[in-house]
Amino acid sequence: MADQKRAGNGGRAGFPAPPEWLIGGLRPAPAPIPWPAVARAAIALAAPLAVGLATGHGAYGALASMGALSGVIGDTADAYRMRVFNIAVPQLFGAIGVTVGNQVFGHGWLAVGALTLIALVSGMISSIGAVASVSGLLLLLNAVVGAGLPMPGPWWKAPLLLSLGGLFVLLLSLLAWPLRRTEPERDAVAGTYRAAADAIEAAASDTYDTRRQAVTHSLNTTYDLVLGRRAREHGRRGELVRLSAQLNVVIPIVEAAPAVHLRGWGVDPAFPAAVRELADAVAEGRTGPAVPELPAPATPAERALDSAVRHAFAVVHHPDPDQTNIDDRLGRPAALRIRLRRATRNVLLSGASWRYGLRLALCIGLAQALVSVVPVERSYWVALTIVFVLKPDFGSVFARALMRAIGTAGGLLIAAAVLSEVPRGWWDVPALMVLAALIPAFSAKGYAFQTAAITPVILLLSDMLNHQGFDLVLPRLTDSLIGCAIALVAGYVLWPESWHTRVGARLADAVVATAEYVEYAFGSEADRAERVRRRRRLYRDLSTVRSEFQRALTEPPPMGARAAAWWPLVVAVERVVDATTAARVRVNHGAPWPAAGEVAEIAGELRELAQGVRRSPTPVGVRACLAGDDEGVLAPLRQEVQAARAITTHPN
Repeated sequence: MADQKRAGNGGRAGFPAPPEWLIGGLRPAPAPIPWPAVARAAIALAAPLAVGLATGHGAYGALASMGALSGVIGDTADAYRMRVFNIAVPQLFGAIGVTVGNQVFGHGWLAVGALTLIALVSGMISSIGAVASVSGLLLLLNAVVGAGLPMPGPWWKAPLLLSLGGLFVLLLSLLAWPLRRTEPERDAVAGTYRAAADAIEAAASDTYDTRRQAVTHSLNTTYDLVLGRRAREHGRRGELVRLSAQLNVVIPIVEAAPAVHLRGWGVDPAFPAAVRELADAVAEGRTGPAVPELPAPATPAERALDSAVRHAFAVVHHPDPDQTNIDDRLGRPAALRIRLRRATRNVLLSGASWRYGLRLALCIGLAQALVSVVPVERSYWVALTIVFVLKPDFGSVFARALMRAIGTAGGLLIAAAVLSEVPRGWWDVPALMVLAALIPAFSAKGYAFQTAAITPVILLLSDMLNHQGFDLVLPRLTDSLIGCAIALVAGYVLWPESWHTRVGARLADAVVATAEYVEYAFGSEADRAERVRRRRRLYRDLSTVRSEFQRALTEPPPMGARAAAWWPLVVAVERVVDATTAARVRVNHGAPWPAAGEVAEIAGELRELAQGVRRSPTPVGVRACLAGDDEGVLAPLRQEVQAARAITTHPN
């Protein structure tokens, strides 16, 4: 029996199995290889080096390739507008960083103070959003490189070369823009229809929750793409208006999916087939008369789905954009000046922003002070390791430190083979082309794999600047281990918020928002648009909570264990929101209106649940008895609330 248990846990006799939070980071993610990004990376990094060698300035080419490396790392968006922001804006911060770093190169304690201050600024601005996060990363990254490696003079040459390399990546990314300017947004809308079809098809299966999460993620991403672009182009371009209308009419289909799921026995296959037909029409830009072949609906859930699909057919196939259905269900992005003012206020007044900035500054300051006192060859690698490990939006600091060490070891094996066998000079160009192509391919598989791909590229380019060859390999492993140790101690252990999870408080906020949504959903018939906005906002918040929990699950005990204890309640709250949406859909299509007292009682139970979540470090089950008609429209919602209240921890 013991052997069976040990085998089931994945360990061999006499050897305990490694913990899940460790092996999870070493398990390659089932993501497809982005072949266009692979091709861009190979060309973007190899071409500048080839130009530099051809003109007799190999060091210049290596610097431009380093700039291209930062552009490749930031080239993660599909929409062209987002590519411009993700690549071009961080290049400006990177140029500032390398300029400051170059000015303090070789100045000892002045360099320590300058890099510590830059780390504080970098950490604080990283909390604004995705583009600011990459900008903060590149600001500090290039400052560390500029302070650790000799740069060609005059002072403006290094930032110019680095920026040209990054902008070359942007140029390659935008080559197809004249022909495909709206294709990423159109593909995203079509993908949302396909995700909705998958959820409807899985309504009676165990995979429904996974499919519904995919729909939520797709809606969030697609609204950000389409509406963000419309805000810049004043919302009246024909193609974008059409896409906005097509995206908005998928909302009733998405709302009908929970009602079909709670019905329990699925729907006729003609419904998901019709939604997939809509996806094809959106992707291909087809218009013209079209009527779906659907069976006659018999229940409120079927009537809701039938009505939603037929309305979507009318909008998607209409030859002219529907100007009456282009409002943003969540609110269009504010003007740029307003967003800048909000971001500045949040950075300066946010406790979390200051804590992360101070945390990063402490680690960088310690690293630079250490290498100033103790001779460490090419010491910039210590600080580089800390920069990558301590990124707050990249996941668990503890797990990333371990993955960084493991990935660096793997990358150094590749680098050792390249530096020992490939002659310096023109042979570096094809070698760099192959290594660069691995970066987007490996990045899709996980952080350890990304580190293993980036490490040999940086070492190869560094060798073009300092000509140390194979002697670079072993010092880099030592530097990485030192950086990981500093990040773990000064960036993790010394900060209780790192290992005392607050995910319970975030979940409590989501439960309170769920109670408010229940009250609003059955408060009146008025303002359907506001009800849709609230539902979408709640689903987005729950998606964020789920992501935070999944990140916390990768932490070692006690944080990972506490997050695991709360995880069933996260799923239960999502089911409560689904049940509320389904009940409202049934009311809209013929079911009787629930009693006001019944709605108030359910909302009260949810608020009591939120209070319990805030008070207790672990879930404590509470038996809830909600009275009501077992055949009424709120019966499934009462069952889900009772199930959420009953969740408790398993005894150890």
